[in-house]
Amino acid sequence: MADILWTGSEVIKAVGGKAGKAVSPELIGVSIDSRTVGRDEIFIAIKGDNFDGHAFVGKALEMGAGAAIVSDNFDLSALSEGQPDKCIIVADPLEAMNELGRAARNRCRGKVIAITGSVGKTGSKEMLRLALSPSGKVHASEKSFNNHWGVPLSLALMPSDCDYDVAEIGMNHPGEIIPLTAMVRPDIAIVTTVEPVHLGFFKDVEEIAHAKAEIFSGLEKGGTAILNRDNPFFGLLETAAKKAGANIVSFGLHPSSDIWLKNIQVESDGFWIITRFFGKDFAYKIGIPGKHNAMNSLAVLAACEVAGADLYQAAKALEKLDAPVGRGQRSKVRHGEDGHFLLIDESYNANPASMRAALDTVGQVSCTDYPRRVAVLGDMLELGETSAQLHAELASSLQNTEFDAVFTCGKDSKSLHDALPAHIETFWQPSSADLGDQLVAFIKPGDVVVVKGSLGSKMGQLVNRLKELDT
Repeated sequence: MADILWTGSEVIKAVGGKAGKAVSPELIGVSIDSRTVGRDEIFIAIKGDNFDGHAFVGKALEMGAGAAIVSDNFDLSALSEGQPDKCIIVADPLEAMNELGRAARNRCRGKVIAITGSVGKTGSKEMLRLALSPSGKVHASEKSFNNHWGVPLSLALMPSDCDYDVAEIGMNHPGEIIPLTAMVRPDIAIVTTVEPVHLGFFKDVEEIAHAKAEIFSGLEKGGTAILNRDNPFFGLLETAAKKAGANIVSFGLHPSSDIWLKNIQVESDGFWIITRFFGKDFAYKIGIPGKHNAMNSLAVLAACEVAGADLYQAAKALEKLDAPVGRGQRSKVRHGEDGHFLLIDESYNANPASMRAALDTVGQVSCTDYPRRVAVLGDMLELGETSAQLHAELASSLQNTEFDAVFTCGKDSKSLHDALPAHIETFWQPSSADLGDQLVAFIKPGDVVVVKGSLGSKMGQLVNRLKELDT
């Protein structure tokens, strides 16, 4: 039987709602999706840009939800007999979820770690989930639940007895992080890096750095900020963190970093990382390649140390690290009678920094095993007026990593296509759907293929097309 997450009375008190007489006394989860809500979970009827959860309250209760949090202007008479008695009526269901998240944070006695940054938030969160597990009960946000509804939902799902909570906090406008970090109230805040992303909403990268620094406004007294020493905005972030009263821990290639990355040794199944860790030599292995993953692992282990976890067990756990779907997952796809090609799925999202990092990992793949390198790239979105230029600048990375062929799709990726040198075989189409047939016809055994683009570019469709070649 699942553990009790909330009692009915705790929820009613937290959200300040008027409750029906049949709200379940023991609730084991929280959901805003009627398609997946489980028995004895709380369904919160959030009104989003494209849907209104109130249209699905009846379905959620039919599926066994133990309570439904609804707006006071919701027509209860539209529900089936007995269902109104399971409703908790509030002025605003989203604010009620915020209050439930705050109540979860207030009862938490474990260490809370928050992560933000232009690149590496979700990957670092998953590293922390894994690294902290040997030292206690860990709760971490699911998927990329890092916005104005994802953060409070993740907090509301936090068990009262967890030893560590890991929260991912994202933004694409100034001021968005402030209310989220105030809710999370982290003991430790990590900023992975600051890069030119969401430039459609910011005047420059420095403004992005100021927005990331908002995370320190919610730090608990005596909290710690873990910062990338190599980033050009380290000084800005350090100043903001100190102003908030934070202790500073730095990581990076810079020798003055508290966690100094001295060397990386590449192996077929990951990296050996040699560091100077708070003044002592320390080496460990992570199970996935990529310099960006190595860098983020420094921040992760720094957080483990500051949070009081077992550092050696945390490092040992990172050996088992595996990239998730869309974020560097590797597959050997059978193709032809006896051959295969290596598919690197980076289709979840993209910006200039993560694009270069993904292309760099291809350079670490053995040319003997995989003699031909193929990049399949979609538009990087939300880059504003500089988008075409930022796409074109990727040509140098593709040339340096010696790609043999580059497939591009999307309006801004045409700038990259046009900037590529003549010795690289190139293909461009307006959309990922248009590119599929050409790509499938081109791929052969012995290729290494990386697929990457912003989520809106729908590059996952091309990943699926390539996986279907498995014979």
